[in-house]
Parts: sequence; C-alpha cells; structure tokens
Amino acid sequence: MENPKNLKSRLIKNYIFKGVIFFVASLCAIPLILILITIIEKGVSSIDLHFLTTSKEVPGERVGIWHAIVGSVIMVAIGAVIAIPIGIASGMYLAEKKTRIANYARMSVEILQGIPTIIIGVLVYTWIRSFSGIAGGIALSMVMLPVIVRTTEETLYLVPNAIKEASLALGVPYYKTMLRIIIPSSLSGIVTGIIISLSRIAGETAPLILTAFGNTYFEYNPAHKMNALSLFIFKSAGNPDPEFVKAAWGASFVLLAWIFIMNITAKLLIRRWKVQF
Repeated sequence: MENPKNLKSRLIKNYIFKGVIFFVASLCAIPLILILITIIEKGVSSIDLHFLTTSKEVPGERVGIWHAIVGSVIMVAIGAVIAIPIGIASGMYLAEKKTRIANYARMSVEILQGIPTIIIGVLVYTWIRSFSGIAGGIALSMVMLPVIVRTTEETLYLVPNAIKEASLALGVPYYKTMLRIIIPSSLSGIVTGIIISLSRIAGETAPLILTAFGNTYFEYNPAHKMNALSLFIFKSAGNPDPEFVKAAWGASFVLLAWIFIMNITAKLLIRRWKVQF
C-alpha cells in the first residue's frame, strides 16, 4: 500500500500542475478578450445606416464604408473562385499520390504558406503592372491556396482506405469514387478549410497595398482600383482627421464581425456534416 505522505505529495503536485496549465491557457485568451473589448467599445459607436450604406471619404465630413465592403467582397470572391478548385484538386493529388513530384509539390505549398503576404503583393504587381481588384483577388488567392490544399489533404487522410477499396471493388470508376464517395465523406473538413482561408484573406492588407491600391469612391468594376475594409482601416487609422479615425474603428468592428461569423459558420458546418467512421 502506498505511503499516505507520498500520495498526498503526488496529489499536491497534480493540483499545482493543473493550475499552471489552466493559468497558461487563460493567458492565451487575454489578447483576444482585450481586442474584442477595445474594438467593440470604440467601434460600435461609429456603426449606423449612413456609415454602412454610403461611400464617402471627405475630410471634415462623416465617412462611409460601403465602397470598402463591396471591394472586400468582390476581391475575396475572385480569390475564392481561383483558389478553391485548384486547392481541392491539389489536395486530392497530394493525398492520393506518393511520388517524388507530389513531395516537391507538398514542399512548395508549405513554402508558399510561409511567404510574407507583402512579397505576394509585389509578385502579383510585377505580373500585372496595374492596380485593380483583379490583381488584389489574384494576390488573395495565393494567400488562400496553401490553406485549402493542406486542409483538403489532411482531411482526405482521415477517410478510411477501406471505403475507397470497397467502391473500386464494386466496379465504380476511380473518378466517381473520389467525387461521389471520398469528397462527400470529407466535406466538413474541406468546407471548414475554405471558410478559415476566407476569413484569413478578408483581413489581409499587405498584398492589397500593391495590387488593389484602394479607391476613395465606389467602384464595382474589378478592372479598376478598389478599396477594401483592411485597406480602409490602414489608411484611415493614420489620418489626422478624427472622423477618419472613428471610421477606422467602425470598419474594424465590421471586419471583426465578418471574420467572427465565418468562423462560427465553420464550427456549425463541422457539427452538421461530420461523418463518423
């Protein structure tokens, strides 16, 4: 039988360790809580119908962010249209193939994910040589792509190989097996990766500085310069006009709400579409 003193000492050490872990875990939440409190406190007061539905950046007058909202939506949509099909197809290839080319492609995706986004903006600008929403969308697609590729690959690894083998044994062609069985079984993880990547690029600023550049007026044509919420915040926060500073806080709140909604949507989709094997 164990000595009561040793047992008591082990219990005390266990409680101390749990307390330290809880304290360290709580520290991780403090920056998020401070960000939320600050943005809600300073941003909510700027939100009203005029602020959300007008496109106006005139010194000394009330500012509106409708042009920035529309620009963000258009450029994120362009990035998604480019990155989603390429990312899913690439993730499927990396999950299915164990060749040297696949290893090189996987390494390239990992390197792309670690490249600073400002460099991506410089690269896209050297390709297109003009400021436009299309250039901004292309830059965002390059930021979004590695997240989708890696998420798709890791999600497909979770599908039991026996499911694919059973489908092929029944005479189902390989492409139908992948499109109608494997992909639907991995849909929750793939969609989650897409939403997470969308929430990431929604707040990107660096690649848009050298591509979309920004526009103080409403512009729906992606072939021209466009504004975005992140660009609007970047430029307005340093403006000496108090109306622009106030608008920057309001735009920060709108952007934070957008990202928050997308992350909550991803969580709900995981619960609804999660497949148990």
